[in-house]
Amino acid sequence: MTIPLVVGVDGSEASLEAVGWAADEAVRHGVPLHLLHAAGGARDASQVISAATARAEERSPTVRLSSEVSYEDAATALVGVGRNAFALVLGSRGLGDLTGLLLGSVSLAVAARADCPVFVVRGTVEHREARFGCIVVGVKDEKTSGTAVDVAFREARARRCRLVAVHAWSAPSGACTTARAPSWPLEAHRRPPAQVLDDALRGPAGQYADTLVSRQLIEGPARRALLDAASGADLLIVGGRRRLGHPGLQLGLINHAVLHHAPCPVVVVPQL
Repeated sequence: MTIPLVVGVDGSEASLEAVGWAADEAVRHGVPLHLLHAAGGARDASQVISAATARAEERSPTVRLSSEVSYEDAATALVGVGRNAFALVLGSRGLGDLTGLLLGSVSLAVAARADCPVFVVRGTVEHREARFGCIVVGVKDEKTSGTAVDVAFREARARRCRLVAVHAWSAPSGACTTARAPSWPLEAHRRPPAQVLDDALRGPAGQYADTLVSRQLIEGPARRALLDAASGADLLIVGGRRRLGHPGLQLGLINHAVLHHAPCPVVVVPQL
């Protein structure tokens, strides 16, 4: 049985936009789409599911649909279903979020706790409608970004688009450096930034030899490098690091920045 792509629905316009986006994603990958509504609010669950079903079928008539109503809180329900899902898809804000919030509380909680990739559908229409033909993945190194890189290659192949791998790095103050031959002494465990990026891409690049990949080595803050790269992207993918001794991921400053400010949909991928 093929595991589904799961999208959270609550009747808000943001969640309906996420449903339409998720319907395209499900057809693109040949997986079913499962609509999940956590019926904790005042809205009639059947109306929420009906509206979401209509949006999915309007967007992608061939999508295979199923639906479910849960009586748990939304984040708990989504994280639970996500344990056996291709991925989770969420809108950037829901009905219960305060005006002015850049990212909804449910989306942030699920991105931090899920065991599968979490897509947060945000940004402008041109970015959500995949008009750029480009995916960006942030790469720290092969150990902490390996699963995110795998997902990025998978998405690029499914979309038949190019992949941009971004690795940002910082040199000691006053050092005269290049990404390939830093002039400051490297500790035994450190490598030139270019080698870090090459090592992270080597395995997946061999498996996805038909995918066009470009590399960006940027000396500076990773948050700014990723947000700048995302200005011309349909999707921005970042890895999530697990916290020792606690369930869920460590959503650091970089992940928070892209989840709140990226101009395009964002994927947080837990590192296995």
